[in-house]
Amino acid sequence: MPTTLMPRPDQAPSAGAAPAPRRRPRIRALAEARWAAAATVAFLIALPLQLTGAAAWLWGPLYLVAYVTGGWEPALAGLRALREKTLDVDLLMIVAAVGAASIGQVMDGALLIVIFATSGALEALATARTADSVRGLLDLAPATATRLTDGGGEETVGSAELKVGDVVLVRPGERVGADGEVLEGVSDVDQATITGEPLPVAKEAGDEVFAGTLNGAGALRVRVGRDASDSVIARIVAMVEEASETKAPTQLFIEKVEQRYSLGMVLATLAVFAVPLSFGDDLAGALLRAMTFMIVASPCAVVLATMPPLLSAIANAGRHGVLVKSAVVMERLGEVDAVAIDKTGTLTEGTPRVTALRPLPGSGLTDDALLALAAAAEHRSEHPLARAVVDAARTRGLDIPAVTDFASAPGIGVSATVEGSAVEVGAPGRLLGADAHADADAVTGVTGVTGVTDDAYGTHDKAGAWARQLGDEGQTAVLVLRDGTPVGVIGIADRLRPDAAATVASLETLTGTPPMLLTGDNSQAAARLATEVGIDDVRAGLLPQDKVAAVRAAAGVGRKVLVIGDGVNDAPALAAAHTGIAMGRAGSDLALETADAVIVRDELTTVPKVIALSRRARGLVVQNLVIAGAFITVLVAWDLIGTLPLPLGVLGHEGSTVIVGLNGLRLLRDSAWREAGS
Repeated sequence: MPTTLMPRPDQAPSAGAAPAPRRRPRIRALAEARWAAAATVAFLIALPLQLTGAAAWLWGPLYLVAYVTGGWEPALAGLRALREKTLDVDLLMIVAAVGAASIGQVMDGALLIVIFATSGALEALATARTADSVRGLLDLAPATATRLTDGGGEETVGSAELKVGDVVLVRPGERVGADGEVLEGVSDVDQATITGEPLPVAKEAGDEVFAGTLNGAGALRVRVGRDASDSVIARIVAMVEEASETKAPTQLFIEKVEQRYSLGMVLATLAVFAVPLSFGDDLAGALLRAMTFMIVASPCAVVLATMPPLLSAIANAGRHGVLVKSAVVMERLGEVDAVAIDKTGTLTEGTPRVTALRPLPGSGLTDDALLALAAAAEHRSEHPLARAVVDAARTRGLDIPAVTDFASAPGIGVSATVEGSAVEVGAPGRLLGADAHADADAVTGVTGVTGVTDDAYGTHDKAGAWARQLGDEGQTAVLVLRDGTPVGVIGIADRLRPDAAATVASLETLTGTPPMLLTGDNSQAAARLATEVGIDDVRAGLLPQDKVAAVRAAAGVGRKVLVIGDGVNDAPALAAAHTGIAMGRAGSDLALETADAVIVRDELTTVPKVIALSRRARGLVVQNLVIAGAFITVLVAWDLIGTLPLPLGVLGHEGSTVIVGLNGLRLLRDSAWREAGS
């Protein structure tokens, strides 16, 4: 009886499916986060008590809790740094907080403690998540492998023990244990983790396979070509770590500034205390002047002048589906002047779909009849191409004949008996034979497919020519045979995201440079897609290290490159780039952690918007720094030249903080996002 295909429930993952992503570290599992949370809670309880005039014995102990829980770690780190003859801002802030408390400004000191404790907790969380993702990538390679002995036996050994020249057996559904060359067997291998290709790749004797990739339905004998430490997966991990470290010069510059500022602040405070004292000022007056100086010269105002615009931009972007991981990232997004985009899963949806139906003349089939015949044969197959055919038939609501004698041949296709006819669906080169396919290629190269008549050459040649044309257009061709005779060709391709072309155009306008396409997919598919979205600079067939090289080459000529990707193979380039953005829905765990920002809903149009929003935030940062700097300069000069009353100094310091904070909060409005889009 014929059946009508309807959407079926999700199937349970097969035994050979990829392992579930590692759990991200919970923020409460980090000691830094727990201490920062305790300090923040204590401060938030104490502050309203103090402001409402409650007794000091109620809010005083709470402030003490905030000082201790939030300040002991940076104080200890600062003392250790001091022992190494270095001085950092963390220790300076602890001293300023204690100094403020010593002259009665307990709340100011507690606020400094909370700000720095929270910053340290966020940094610890980011570090822990990235390290966890890198370890998870190494787990893609199986812990053990089946090594074949010289006598023809089998032994299970650790993948790390495999040596170059060993021969391993990779059974159906298993992950490949080492980089190497196929000696025997035919199978389809899913190597999206390495190259980003959306479809499994047919492997046979002489082809290269990579550790961590997933074998399909056939068994393979593989000769190990690289040690585990030199596998492509291991090199990806090394490149992520190395590229992350290349950002260290900026950190070194910040540390140098911290050293000079910290030392200058300490010396200035001591001078403000000692000079008046030497001229006869009383001890209490000199100490009050010095503590007032430390408060009004505190960098707290400068820090808050920088953070509110960036944090407001982060919050606004988050409401609209873009997770920006830190204020530093938000600032860097506005600096980009070149863009590199991955293809599969980024510009495309990452899911193969039927794009062309071509029944051969004389077959008596319509488009729907050809699709129904192919779907009947493919219905029991789990290959991604088979699922694409079946899904297309399901979408059209076609009636599918019952089948018998189903069989699957790895690397070739499937066969089944459909209504008494033997139907085969698979790769044209395998089903037609190499000679027939080559003849068709030759005819296609001379005449072109569109001008070929029915009498020009036979049905096999016509099918081969159509398959070649689909391949040239960047599609994967699937041939359908009935009783040994070709009856049609089906084209399957990854579908372009509807907002891809508009995003590419917007990025070119923003950066002044046309984006470049970096993909591990074949050149025909890449070229076809690039033409559709308007990209001229196309680089196809790239391994992860090739993408990194392209990014570094652009950086070498002064470009600040933004990389947009989604896969494990994109992670090194995301790390090497000035800024990296990952697609959130289908993005690999490592890509999501390595990237500086994540597009949660995979809406590409948000990328140019978040870049424009970053540029607005950078403008407000400059405004706020001018405001904060003016307040600090006036207050410090007043304290040094005249006598700045402590309440007025605190009022000026906190007032400047409120002003720059409110100025930065302007970017929280939805209108800021809409204006960025325009």
